[in-house]
Amino acid sequence: MESLEVVRALAALAQDARLRVFRALVIAGPKGMTPGVMSEGSGIPPATLSFHLKELMNAGLVSQERQGRNLIYRASFERMNALLGYLTENCCQGEACAVDAATSCSC
Repeated sequence: MESLEVVRALAALAQDARLRVFRALVIAGPKGMTPGVMSEGSGIPPATLSFHLKELMNAGLVSQERQGRNLIYRASFERMNALLGYLTENCCQGEACAVDAATSCSC
């Protein structure tokens, strides 16, 4: 991933409602969710949810597929893993990270 793509993805996730929507889609897995189900589960009004989904799609973190009359949204696991890989590629100066890296890493 390029640094501009990383910034765009992190900016999209740096908002409470979008982060909740993305996490819900990650939990849903490959089957995804419809906006109606997301709206009910999150309490986010449909128009607001639509705006947040558009922002997540622009960042490449979410995909959309039409199935009959429904739109199905899915987390882009490939993009999510690329983002995590970018953020951690030089963790612990290239050495294997300890299980509890946050407390044992001497970085």
